[in-house]
Amino acid sequence: MLLFRSLDLRPLHSILWKDLHIEGAGRPVEYDPECDLRALMLRQLEQIPYVKDLVKRLNRSRTMRLACGYDSKVPTEAHFSQMKKRIGVEGFRAVEEWLRHEALRLRQSQPLSAVGLIQAVGVDGTDLPAWSSRDPHDTSRGLGDPDARLGRGKKGFILGYQSLFLVDIEGFPLGHVEASVNVNEKKLVEPLLDKLLGEDIEVELVAGDSQFESVQVFDALSARKIGGVIPWRRLKGRENPSDVLSVKDRIDVEGPEHLRVVYKRLRAKSESLNGRVKARLAYSRLTWQGLGNACIHTCLVFCVVYAVSIVAAFIGKPELRYSIAYFA
Repeated sequence: MLLFRSLDLRPLHSILWKDLHIEGAGRPVEYDPECDLRALMLRQLEQIPYVKDLVKRLNRSRTMRLACGYDSKVPTEAHFSQMKKRIGVEGFRAVEEWLRHEALRLRQSQPLSAVGLIQAVGVDGTDLPAWSSRDPHDTSRGLGDPDARLGRGKKGFILGYQSLFLVDIEGFPLGHVEASVNVNEKKLVEPLLDKLLGEDIEVELVAGDSQFESVQVFDALSARKIGGVIPWRRLKGRENPSDVLSVKDRIDVEGPEHLRVVYKRLRAKSESLNGRVKARLAYSRLTWQGLGNACIHTCLVFCVVYAVSIVAAFIGKPELRYSIAYFA
């Protein structure tokens, strides 16, 4: 597979080989963890619902084994579970961070992003269903998944989690944060900004839809000297200022034209990324047990997006940097 053949993961050696050793006492390492990471990314590309199905596909397909770097023998389902537990959420975040910085460094269309300057971003989110049923004694919780909660999702009530992420003016993902689905998205904006700005990235403006209109969000942006383009809802007895956007109907806003242009551009790119990763990488179609696994899932999805951008630059076709389908 072109994507993995052209992707160099050797700089991630210290992260992927955590708690493993080649020499000395103990059971020797049987599978290269770089191959395991490729296999988990391949699972997202092939939209394979369960790890046991991934193992079956690897056993049956020599092409898939070679793409990941395995020989005739492939790991078991338990091996992948142990690998995810060994590296942990922070380890996968570190892998994602390295790939993101590498993709930003190679992106010719936005040269300032190579030094961490992102002028404008859009904030959006999606639901991640839990692999669990409701607890009959407390229907607001998961039975087999104590982290899962019942909450209002995009299409009604679901049991699971949510992911809130930032996207730049070209539809490039920059960061994400996960929480139970019953947590108000407004409360996730500040942790998301702290996580992103702590990784040598500077943002000047954030755009989001009207659900983010709150004093809490405005204060969080103001404290970080970040501008906000967030439409105000039309409330009875309140007259919105003339210099802000106001909700016109379900999908349109009215107000200063320059703000409308910025808002619509960033909202379109956020929805575009959301649609691409859902259609091509099964972003919200797979189920997860535990908040940590939901976060790792998002990390792997974004790792594939970054890998596509890196390899597109490497093969001299930067116009394919957002074409997941080309490398699938």
